[in-house]
Amino acid sequence: MNDKEKGLIFNIQKFCVHDGPGIRTTVFMKGCPLSCPWCSNPESQNFVPEMMVRDINCRGCGACVQACPRGAITITKTAGRKINREKCDSCLSCVAACLYDSLKQCGKYLTVAKVVNEVLQDKIFYENSGGGVTLSGGEPLSQPAFAKKFLTACKKEGLHTALETSGVGSWTSMESLLPVVDLLLFDIKQLDSDKHRKTTGIKNDLILENLQKAARLGLSELWLRVPLIASFNDSENHIRQIATLGIELGAQKISLLPYHEGGKAKSKQLGKTYSYEQGKAPGENHIRKLKHLIEKEGLAVTVGN
Repeated sequence: MNDKEKGLIFNIQKFCVHDGPGIRTTVFMKGCPLSCPWCSNPESQNFVPEMMVRDINCRGCGACVQACPRGAITITKTAGRKINREKCDSCLSCVAACLYDSLKQCGKYLTVAKVVNEVLQDKIFYENSGGGVTLSGGEPLSQPAFAKKFLTACKKEGLHTALETSGVGSWTSMESLLPVVDLLLFDIKQLDSDKHRKTTGIKNDLILENLQKAARLGLSELWLRVPLIASFNDSENHIRQIATLGIELGAQKISLLPYHEGGKAKSKQLGKTYSYEQGKAPGENHIRKLKHLIEKEGLAVTVGN
């Protein structure tokens, strides 16, 4: 099978109401070129399937120990189960052997047809609510061939399509997707390029360039999304700059998405250290002030969706 007919997907989440209008199904692609330390889905970052550990479900049966060809798993009465991530080569044999869902494979290669069929199961809810399907990540621009075929198939089924992107990818990839995208959800994390690089690992030059090019084409409705993090991007001046940019680009809305610690537990399940302990959301009064500031600039704004 041609590689472009399969995509690496880590979640298909139904009945979403935060990723575009109406009731939606959000398809999360795995793999992202950014390294945002606050990421609420750290399992989305790597470009390969991974193992997530849920120790609370472990019954100590030892099936995973026997299945591991590298001897990376041990179980003792005193220490319980231990997994040596340095020995682990992610063969995922232990996941297949686990009887109690305490080991989970995160990320599977799925065909366009399989994902579309999953999405279509809830078509009646999209029609009744003005919803549809949202392709998110990770970063869909990192798997452009699959993204194009998937979104094209959804449009053929009459579905409203949304693309959520960080903007990190070639313009060729983004341009190829826009004709089959009704709504572009574009993340803006930090307008200062050096601050953006220090925190996410990449400057924002390409991001802003892709955003401006996409807006000039005018093929999709545009919402700007801001992961709102105290002391990083929540100053009034910075939010005012984003509002001004939104007006210049013809955006219909800005979404403020306050920081939360959803990525902390997931990082532990992946065997990673959560590196953003200092992260916090702005206070409610400050968020209201920022919302009012954007509204004064003439743009619609929502908090949390």
